[in-house]
Amino acid sequence: MKEKILVLGLSKSGISSAKLAKKLGYDVYLTEGKADINKQQVQELEALGINVEFGEHSDIFIENSVLAITSPGIPPKSEIFKRIQDKNIPIISEIEFAYLNSDSPFIAITGTNGKTTTTALVSHILGQHFKAPACGNIGLPPSSIIDDDNDFLVCEISSYQAQMTNTFKPFISCWTNFTPDHIDWHEGLENYFNAKAKLFLGKQAPNYVVLNAKDEKLLEFSKQCKKSKVFLFDTEDYSNSCFIKNNAIWYKEDDTEEKIIDLKDSPLVGHHNYQNIMCGIICAKISNIENEIIRESIMSFQAPEHRLEKVRELNGITFYNDSKATNPEASIVAINSFNNVNVALILGGRDKNTDLTEMCKSINEHIKTVLLIGEATERFEFELKKNHFNNIIKEQNLENAIDKAISLNPDIVLLSPACASFDMFNSYEHRGEVFKEYVLSK
Repeated sequence: MKEKILVLGLSKSGISSAKLAKKLGYDVYLTEGKADINKQQVQELEALGINVEFGEHSDIFIENSVLAITSPGIPPKSEIFKRIQDKNIPIISEIEFAYLNSDSPFIAITGTNGKTTTTALVSHILGQHFKAPACGNIGLPPSSIIDDDNDFLVCEISSYQAQMTNTFKPFISCWTNFTPDHIDWHEGLENYFNAKAKLFLGKQAPNYVVLNAKDEKLLEFSKQCKKSKVFLFDTEDYSNSCFIKNNAIWYKEDDTEEKIIDLKDSPLVGHHNYQNIMCGIICAKISNIENEIIRESIMSFQAPEHRLEKVRELNGITFYNDSKATNPEASIVAINSFNNVNVALILGGRDKNTDLTEMCKSINEHIKTVLLIGEATERFEFELKKNHFNNIIKEQNLENAIDKAISLNPDIVLLSPACASFDMFNSYEHRGEVFKEYVLSK
């Protein structure tokens, strides 16, 4: 009799997990709590012999499973988790399931912000010499590509995915930064930190650890990573590091310094992007990529969509799509990128209830007008006014906000919402696409 595996969620990761489990010879049951689903996806899975239910999580699907593979959108405090745990069924992420069935070394990249750009950059650099696809939270489940004879899997990992790992042991683990986010999901800031920390400690400790030295919490955390060789970026105070000196980025290993690239040659601008590049350089050097290949790869790199992405110029107004900014810290990075120009900032969405004080401070220094949309409108308006910013316009939707922003004739229209998208859109990608399409239609 075949062993039974339960898959939670009709998401990309859920579908990929189910297909891989079926290919490996398991009896696969996929359960989706939402009733509004893509019927074609269900038919395709059923044609492969995968059992699918939606609109409920029935006992018959759960019972006798040897393993449950979860999707990132399902919080551990959910009722389905409790039912599975009550039956002593182990629960892991799709990332871990892929790892358990892959021979390729993983380069794991996590962090509150910057992880997607860094993942794409590392994949791009390594891709000049190896087969090293970007996967994970960036949009491609690793379980869908483990049979592709990859030299590396460059895997963006969210805190949700990290929390549901137990044996996942990367070759390199990178942590770009740490700021408050996903507090509701993790039920506290400490739990959020500990979820990511799993990728660096204990039996999951990697061969190499790469951390942001300018993040005080991560610098302190580096002292705990005693099982791994530790590299720090944005500092030259350590023997293994990457840093900026004389308007160039340098790499240092065992106190031997090498210049990698002049800042003027980088297509990515802003200190946050220079940190992403430093992290990427360390991963490339560990993987034995030559300096000139690293430099040329950085120069040819194109940033991912929805990350301070220039959309167009129209009648003297430049439009930027920063929809990936789903928390205040990410928006601060975008806001601080503009100096001495008239910026109309579109903020709002589903509120994560994080502190807004620092963002309000940046808005006071760099933004002329804020246009608020979505569920966060009232709290954001209150916090902005409390911090002495009063040039606020409230709009019903994104399109109205764009129209109003254009009517103000600013130099810049910036979408950097500081919120999740789920009150009005399917994802931050969907929000960014709507912004771009509407702007390009003008």
